[in-house]
Amino acid sequence: MAEKDITEKVLESYNDVFSDIVNVLLFDGKTVIKADELEDQAPRAYYKADGKIREIERDVAKRWKKGNIRVACIGLENQTHPDPDMPLRVIGYDGAEYRAQLNDKSHYPVITLVLYFGYEKHWGQPLSLKACMEIPPEFDRYVNDYKVNLFEIAYLPKEKAEMFQSDFRIVADYFIQKREHGDYIPSPQNIQHVQETLQLLSVMTRDHRFEEVCNQEAKGGIRNMCDVLDRIELKGRQEGRREGRQEGRQEGLQEGQKIAKREMAVSLASMGFPMEKIAEAAKVDVEIIKQWIAEEQ
Repeated sequence: MAEKDITEKVLESYNDVFSDIVNVLLFDGKTVIKADELEDQAPRAYYKADGKIREIERDVAKRWKKGNIRVACIGLENQTHPDPDMPLRVIGYDGAEYRAQLNDKSHYPVITLVLYFGYEKHWGQPLSLKACMEIPPEFDRYVNDYKVNLFEIAYLPKEKAEMFQSDFRIVADYFIQKREHGDYIPSPQNIQHVQETLQLLSVMTRDHRFEEVCNQEAKGGIRNMCDVLDRIELKGRQEGRREGRQEGRQEGLQEGQKIAKREMAVSLASMGFPMEKIAEAAKVDVEIIKQWIAEEQ
């Protein structure tokens, strides 16, 4: 998960990608939050427990500002597998941010979006604090609940996914197609952040071919996912030809060894050596030795 978190942060930390994600998921594609209205929020927060200072870290967090006024703090948490403790984690992230506002003159809301990239099954885990625990009936009315804003990227409706304008549209389209068809047909949409998008796909899919293409990006030429898959296909053909030549050489070597072994066995048999000893030396069954001798007669 650590590697996945790092990769996801690189793409989502771009303001154009971050604002696009929030505008589509929260506001149905309306440009409510502009990229230039976002400022980075330190993903780490600190709290004191057991007399020690401890650290809590988000995946990505940004503050939305209108002029000099902070309107909200928005965090993104990326998940590839369902987490039954996600409500506890989210309340911890949000609580740390609210705690930091105690020294501010103004207070503003904190919102966390959990992006789930799994496409083989739905989340299927608690989405509220109360659902994570057994609460005695007499206490239930006094326990404050806290919900998780979960978005299953691979299960977004097609019309929703098409609202994305940034590179995240490519990411969402990939996972949606994998869920629906088990395969992926690329779109001609140009990629703005090529390396970051390919790194994300490489780690999230465990398909290192994306990473290999990403490493070639310094040579230029990649504009969209069509170019990416073309390079993957070309590399596959080249590797197939190399493997074919290697297999041919290996088969030739094995055939030569077999002929030499056969000639040795027939020669030793003509000199009267016992069949068992010849078979032991040639590392084959006695019946094979007999067959070789019969073929030579």
